Amino acid sequence: MSQPDLDLQPLVNSPIRLSTEDIPASNRQAWLSEVIGREYANVKITPPKKGKLFNEMLIYPWQDLRLSVIHSNSINIERLPKEPHYNSQDNYFGVVLLSGKYLLEQNNREVYLQPGEMTIYDATLPHRIYCPESFSKLIISIPRKQMRERMAGVEHCTALKMKCDVGIGAVTSRYIQSVAAEASCMPSATFSAASDSALDLFTLALNSVIPQHIQLSRSRSLSLYRVKDFVKRNLSNPALDSVRIVQGTGLSERYINELFHDEDTSLMRYVWKQRLMNCYRDLANPNFVTKQVSEIALRWGFNDFSHFSRAFKQQYGVTPRSVKVLN
Repeated sequence: MSQPDLDLQPLVNSPIRLSTEDIPASNRQAWLSEVIGREYANVKITPPKKGKLFNEMLIYPWQDLRLSVIHSNSINIERLPKEPHYNSQDNYFGVVLLSGKYLLEQNNREVYLQPGEMTIYDATLPHRIYCPESFSKLIISIPRKQMRERMAGVEHCTALKMKCDVGIGAVTSRYIQSVAAEASCMPSATFSAASDSALDLFTLALNSVIPQHIQLSRSRSLSLYRVKDFVKRNLSNPALDSVRIVQGTGLSERYINELFHDEDTSLMRYVWKQRLMNCYRDLANPNFVTKQVSEIALRWGFNDFSHFSRAFKQQYGVTPRSVKVLN
């Protein structure tokens, strides 16, 4: 029997498209305020004084993240003093400007972006975005907990500029732009996997602009990142334990445990949870090549299927087989 052609893997689902062009002109401002409030943050919109109000969003689910491609005419957006009503609002938003001009104000800081440059802001806190002309941008929606796990002190980095001309900023900006440009042409699994690399690069770029007065937090953040990166690269090894992680990272077991204690977990509990998360993702993916539950468990380092099944049900409240059957 011939092997399946990998080039024929299913493409990603079409993005959610939300556009003022589909709404009567008299309703566009109210509609756009409601949509941005639902998908991003509660805001007040000031439309352009000249020209029509135009805004189009293409939103791609991206594992735990979301990637948005936004094209818009001139607009002024101000965060309203309301508590978030949706989980989608409890995020940090990474911004990559594609074209036009972009001004962000948050936490008494102001950043003015040129095309290719990046910044980040907290969707739950007051902020203002001013774009004086037509523009395009990418937004990476990053759940708050996930961003803070990767980077201590991220709250001190909002409205700071990550340049795109040299170094890690240039690599990050180009990578995210390239993925966005090819999103509709990539196999689903490839596009999904690219989110981890994008977030890794974005975190490194953000670390390059962290203020000097929180260097200690940065040091701990980089150490935690080193441990999590080592775990991710060795997760499929069933022999991965604290001894191997200590040897692989060059950090002491006591220091590593202190890092994870700050996150209300332990090193091996984190390893266990990451393995289960990867298993759940593969089980829930109807296009995943491996069909057997036991093969997926082995793929992520579980060599005791009974233990895996118990741990999976404890974590998710359902059996692994039920997830596979549903998909």
